[in-house]
Amino acid sequence: MKGNLTRRGERSWRLKFDAGRNPLTGKREIKYVTLNGNKAQAQAEATKILTGALTGAFVDPSRETVATFAERWLRDWGTQNLGGKAYERYGELLRKHVIPRVGGLPIQKLRAADLQAIYAAMGDVSDATRLYVHRVTSRMLRHAAQWGVVHQNVATLVDAPKARTSEVEVLTQEQANAVLEALQGHWLHPIVALAIGSGARRGELCGLRWRDLDLDSGTMKIERAVEQTKQSIAVKLPKTKHSRRTITLAPVTVDVLRAHRRAQQEQWLALGRGKLAPETPVFAAVEDGGIMSPRSISKAWERVTKRLGIGVGFHATRHYHASTLIAAGAYVVTVSRRLGHGSAAITLTVYAHLMKPDDHAAAIMQKVLGPKA
Repeated sequence: MKGNLTRRGERSWRLKFDAGRNPLTGKREIKYVTLNGNKAQAQAEATKILTGALTGAFVDPSRETVATFAERWLRDWGTQNLGGKAYERYGELLRKHVIPRVGGLPIQKLRAADLQAIYAAMGDVSDATRLYVHRVTSRMLRHAAQWGVVHQNVATLVDAPKARTSEVEVLTQEQANAVLEALQGHWLHPIVALAIGSGARRGELCGLRWRDLDLDSGTMKIERAVEQTKQSIAVKLPKTKHSRRTITLAPVTVDVLRAHRRAQQEQWLALGRGKLAPETPVFAAVEDGGIMSPRSISKAWERVTKRLGIGVGFHATRHYHASTLIAAGAYVVTVSRRLGHGSAAITLTVYAHLMKPDDHAAAIMQKVLGPKA
């Protein structure tokens, strides 16, 4: 493929070339590309463009900036493929860390070094946040390449920021007892008791309906979850397909739920709402009997635990449940299924530090391979 390179200014050149027939119109297309630099640099860039056009890798130059593409990507792809909370978080990361630094740059001029500079300039943010920014940016640029906006996803040329693994926050037995004792008579008590007894996520607890509980058989179905963003509260399917599960409950947990149901029924009758319906949330908002805000649970938990000098978040109840089962020798697969993890490998990764080392391997191999009596 041939092109015509002509000087436009002291360090400006115009490349004209035949890009072939447009598959939609059938007409031949003539492309014009402005190049900057000296003649040798312009010729080198022109060669790359012509080679790309010949192989189908050429991307028509665009004035679209990183900022405008990011907003378009969030609108066109994010709204269709991300949950409310994830969509909110993606936009927050791009607008806080990426757009302020390279937003005005044409997206086709974005380089790997620009991304590396962004990560370096993020200062003392957590390693996990820095890695999250990289993953979101890489995902955005992958779609930019698929859509023909850029020739290459330059994020693949950057080493992903390293995130140091940290052990999960786990309540001790004494702390769990102290919290449950302090919450006697408090609306949060049955929620914490069920969280500790089931390992369910906060959003899953908010999504529970009375139809999901069978107190006679001591089982609980988790079929939906509540997600809260800055703008709304919405009910959705659980986090993964494995999160839809049925788990057994200990009698002590069932007793707490029975007492909670009686109290809730009395409250419903006093408010003129009649009997509890199967669709009624197990942990309903007092004001209207609707879905409870997940954040209200976390805020109430924080107030109580702060008073007790316990510095862990509500999610620590889930970790306490898992750690208690692991300490008691429960199979990893059993724990994984109760927690709704995608695989037992995830459970092993998160809770490996809680598992006791087994020094019986040598004795087992001696028994198998050693001399027979």
